[in-house]
Amino acid sequence: MPSFNSRAPRTGRHDTPSMTIERADLHTERLVLHPMTREEAERVVRRRPAAGDRWGPEYPDAMDVRGAQVLLEASGTDGGHRPVGNYEIRRRDDGRAIGGIGLDRASGAADAVTVGYGLNASARGKGYAAEALRALLAFAWSQGIARVEADADLDNLASQHVMAAAGMRPVGQDHRVRYFAATAPGACAAPGGRTTGPGAPAAAPGADQLGSS
Repeated sequence: MPSFNSRAPRTGRHDTPSMTIERADLHTERLVLHPMTREEAERVVRRRPAAGDRWGPEYPDAMDVRGAQVLLEASGTDGGHRPVGNYEIRRRDDGRAIGGIGLDRASGAADAVTVGYGLNASARGKGYAAEALRALLAFAWSQGIARVEADADLDNLASQHVMAAAGMRPVGQDHRVRYFAATAPGACAAPGGRTTGPGAPAAAPGADQLGSS
């Protein structure tokens, strides 16, 4: 299970933050999911790190930049309210950023969100994406979210495997994408489940952009 820790030095205490706690990193066995600030997003869009930024050699890629742009566009609306927002995926062993994952409000439901994620090419194939997704799902449940939705292109089997490994299940498909969803433990889904409609965007970086787990 992931631990929900503040940016302060770790003390061994793993308190679950409420929606009012800002800037809490999510820690897993190998990763840190760092909620991106507006200033960090601006640097990613410019592709110019500050002195304290620890970026991997391929970070940011095009999807990371797009995710940062979405965060900046959302600032002043939903962008500052956890768990909705973008999270930088960092390796715990060296602190390097290797991709991103994000939640966005789903249309038509106050307690549902969409998820999107992406890893830089050299970070794929190591199970990082599923590990990050499991952590963010657990955090979403702790914040009162009842349902998380995503989609992937029909030929993007890697992303579909990631979602399945994290506990999401397929709920439908159209000519272009397959839709996935996960429901919080104890939550009651509507008959047949609620699915995102064709073309409904996931939070950037998009789930259909992930190359491997």
